[in-house]
Amino acid sequence: MGRTGECTGPAALDGGTMEAADRSAAGAPAIRSAGHERGYPEFLDRAGRIATGLRAAGVAPGDRIAVVLRNEPAHLEITAAAAQLGASAVPVNWHFKQDDLRHVLTDSGSKVVFVHTDLLPAVTAVLPDGVRIIEVAVPPGVATACGIAAPNPTGRHPLLDDWLTEYQPLAQPADERPPTVIYSSGTTGRPKGVLREPVGQDRLAEAVETFLEYFAVAPGGRTLIPAPLYHASPSQHAVLALAAGLDITLMPRFDAEEFLRLVERHRIQQVQMVPTMFVRLLRLPKDVRERYDVSALTSVVHAAAPCPPHVKHAMIDWLGPVLREYYGGSETGAVTWCDSAEWLAHPGTVGRAEGTCGVAVLDRAGEPVPTGSTGEIYLKPSDTWPRFTYLGDPDKRATMETPGLPGYVTIGDIGHLDEDGYLYLSDRRNDMVISGGVNIYPAEIEGCLLSLEGVRDVAVFGIPDEEFGEVLAAHLQTEPGVRLSAAAVRAHVAERLAGYKVPRAVVFEELLPRDESGKLFKRQLREPYWAGHGGLI
Repeated sequence: MGRTGECTGPAALDGGTMEAADRSAAGAPAIRSAGHERGYPEFLDRAGRIATGLRAAGVAPGDRIAVVLRNEPAHLEITAAAAQLGASAVPVNWHFKQDDLRHVLTDSGSKVVFVHTDLLPAVTAVLPDGVRIIEVAVPPGVATACGIAAPNPTGRHPLLDDWLTEYQPLAQPADERPPTVIYSSGTTGRPKGVLREPVGQDRLAEAVETFLEYFAVAPGGRTLIPAPLYHASPSQHAVLALAAGLDITLMPRFDAEEFLRLVERHRIQQVQMVPTMFVRLLRLPKDVRERYDVSALTSVVHAAAPCPPHVKHAMIDWLGPVLREYYGGSETGAVTWCDSAEWLAHPGTVGRAEGTCGVAVLDRAGEPVPTGSTGEIYLKPSDTWPRFTYLGDPDKRATMETPGLPGYVTIGDIGHLDEDGYLYLSDRRNDMVISGGVNIYPAEIEGCLLSLEGVRDVAVFGIPDEEFGEVLAAHLQTEPGVRLSAAAVRAHVAERLAGYKVPRAVVFEELLPRDESGKLFKRQLREPYWAGHGGLI
């Protein structure tokens, strides 16, 4: 399901344009993070040099490079450089540990990986043969924001700031720019790379116009990106903001009060968030929230996870009718939209299809259901949205289609349409969990727990949580005579997977509910937790 950080904006065109950026003169819009700032002229010069360096390293059009960096200007420079060369950047979650890193670096076929110094040990431990490393020093402000000591460069790999000085900016950037490769859900529990077709400058211009309209921001305006750039939504937001010549402030790590400081300091007009951030902002004492002037905000866009209605009401009460919501996926882009007035008139909706997009709700036979009836949601992307497939699994694309609706695909959600065409989500076809806007695949965690000595059977699923929307629960059946503690179960996962994949609740069962064929009835375990929450909160 693509409602997580896997959601994207109205278009998917990476790399920005020289024309748009050149509108930003010295002292005009810039790209900054934790006190580390680049003006557009310097940004473009560095991106062009990186592109030439990548070509010298053997990266060709159609290839991929990996980016294992926190939010800072270099992340966007490398993404833009790859696009200039006709290659694709693969943003990698820097929280990943060995198994996750190995999968993405190997599956993506990346020829070069850019990595922050302190993340090098994890990357080098799983690096496929023949992949070149470019080391990136951690800016002091970024290190402070992330609560780490800024490490000294290792000296074992070329350092980005030195390496790029060996090259001149790329003389002839590619006419068509491939979007980033974002890793989305996979049927086996392993994420799959969403590979989208390259796009030309004319479609980039259309995408920028759509972005400015739907995100309600003017050219040269000021935007803040508080979420990690390894997710599709903030990554796409940043790319289009660059192409529009916006002033961009990146947060290396979300902190509620720091967010308010940045909004006030930089007079931020537009921001894209996830509901978990709303919860953390609302938990600040009222006097703290009122201490900061956030009146410049004219557009707060959110997606990536269901937003509890009381949270959205509270945000509108606080900030005014500036909230805008969309729904879609990495595969489809944003398909439905609603502003605050529409949401208040249709509480709980995720909007209705805009422009050339479309939504259909079908039954199991692939036939449209009556208005108000629940079925599987199929989405038609915008006509400007690039066609996609899955890296290494092109057949998966066909399984998302339905014969009766050419151009429509499903991302696995269940819901209904009202008489006005507004869409409501009610359940998930698959078991993927969304926690704080992050996709989590239970099969991966179940596999990890089954490697723990003494575990016979396990079921992992999402349960409701006020802050994150969902957190993980693990129900385990142990071998006869084996006694495990919840702490031991969590420690086992924490040693092998990212922290957000560690189950919050651990329950030991005498027997997990399976039928004679071995099918596990997770719903029986899940339902008591969700009673009273209507399936999604």
